[in-house]
Amino acid sequence: MAAIKIRDNIYAVGAVDPEVRIFHGYQTPFGATYNCYLVIDEKITLIDNVKAKFTEQYLKNIEEIVPIEKIDVLIQNHIEPDHSGSFPELLKRNPNLEVYCTAGAKAGIKAYYRVEDCKWNLVKPGDTLSTGKYTFHFIPTPMVHWPDSMVTYLAEEKILFSNDSFGQHVCTGETYDDEMGLERLMERAMDYYGNIVLPFGFQVQKILEQAAKLDIEMICPSHGVILRTFIPQIVEAYGRWAKNECDPDKVVIVYDSMWGSTEEMVEKIKAEYEALGKKVFVHCLRDEHYSQVMGDIVEAKFIMIGASTLNNNMMPTMAAFLTYMKGLKPKNRIGLAFGSYGWSGEATKQADEIMQGLGWHTMPIRKQLYRG
Repeated sequence: MAAIKIRDNIYAVGAVDPEVRIFHGYQTPFGATYNCYLVIDEKITLIDNVKAKFTEQYLKNIEEIVPIEKIDVLIQNHIEPDHSGSFPELLKRNPNLEVYCTAGAKAGIKAYYRVEDCKWNLVKPGDTLSTGKYTFHFIPTPMVHWPDSMVTYLAEEKILFSNDSFGQHVCTGETYDDEMGLERLMERAMDYYGNIVLPFGFQVQKILEQAAKLDIEMICPSHGVILRTFIPQIVEAYGRWAKNECDPDKVVIVYDSMWGSTEEMVEKIKAEYEALGKKVFVHCLRDEHYSQVMGDIVEAKFIMIGASTLNNNMMPTMAAFLTYMKGLKPKNRIGLAFGSYGWSGEATKQADEIMQGLGWHTMPIRKQLYRG
């Protein structure tokens, strides 16, 4: 990837990672990008870093525009290693950088990278930075999705540098949302939300309240394409997702089956709900990674878990999925546990208990002895 001019004096200088397939347990079949931005003004400002593996690609992109030592300011919106891995080398090449970040980000960078000698500027809600003709507004966004997180608004250009918010894990030749198309954008954004942002709906609502006060023409996230055309659609979707508003006509069935009996139950349940006019999406964990299910779960009202019993427990694929989903905390759902068993049949009860633990209303368990 080379530097890309997105506005006069503003460049995308991040890195592309087309080969990454797992991102902290989340499968990324379309790769990922680590987006960073360079803003040229009286003070030259760099926004965010990249995964350490891509440090040289990142620095080369910057140097297409300016020498590293000419950068005055680094705005570090978030310290997760995919956004901070190049920090030590950047600081080594330019020890005079003024670093703007939250107090949590400073503590995290010092702990993670053992960085001590740095010109820290700790930002609070309402703080701003003038770099000449531009003014950056800092908006801390704790737990979207780390405690240190913040977003940065460039007032004169009406650009929100949103870090992980509004991102998508996709490595594509397109730079902008309208080049990707709305359908594909929303599919990737929903998948990303379901696997990364879903537990933090309350905090997302706070971001949306603040964003509504801003005049935004462009959103530059740290993953995926830049948003300039479909901003209303993605902001509206985030509003629904953050409130766990679900589609009452969407059903997701997730299952694994040892000898095919639970799979036969899937077909019967699917037919029942389709007869009621519901849209039914089926995921077999034998064939799909558990993270591939979460995009559908974001908007589904009905979640049905087909759990076969193995050694008095759920099958490993189902146990992994339910552990993963439990951590993502989807709310306001209706659940059903079902499954076949031979002599003990504990799996359906275990699945039902997990759904109840999430606060869901659960329908009566449906168990079947062998093939019924």
